[in-house]
Amino acid sequence: MENWFGSSDTKIIAIFISCASIYLTTIMLTRIFGKRSFSKMSSFDFAMTVAVGSMIASTILTKSVSLLDGMIGLFFVYLLQLTAAYLRRWKIFQKLIDNTPLLLMDGDKILYQNLKKARVTETDLRSKLREANVIKIEQVKAVTFETTGDIVVLHDADNGEIDKWIMEGVEVE
Repeated sequence: MENWFGSSDTKIIAIFISCASIYLTTIMLTRIFGKRSFSKMSSFDFAMTVAVGSMIASTILTKSVSLLDGMIGLFFVYLLQLTAAYLRRWKIFQKLIDNTPLLLMDGDKILYQNLKKARVTETDLRSKLREANVIKIEQVKAVTFETTGDIVVLHDADNGEIDKWIMEGVEVE
């Protein structure tokens, strides 16, 4: 119980050195491997963010992971992210790594089967419509459940058509 509230000067200095070192390593690796490392574009990107956070915490706060091991682990996670980004250029790997966006509304028609598939409630949907400043259901052109888990509302008060390129790859049912 006394370990919960106490610390030593040596521990505090070690935590500071680990924290500063792993922080600088993360910044350096992000600069080398690119901002994509922390994007939310696919499930692999999400896994990358969680893995980096976990490795940082483990390196800073546990004795079982040395500073060098933490830095090497971070490097390999970044390397895996870069590899996945390159492999996504081929359709076969893209299908394995990425989720497919799902259409939740086609115009003003709610696709209830897709809501169920995405585990999105009508309340969630209404909230996103309000967030997108939709004031009339007729303004809605499409609502998609993106690969990142975000819900995107495409709407237009002028009743214009959606460019087909924008909806490319979106699963309808």
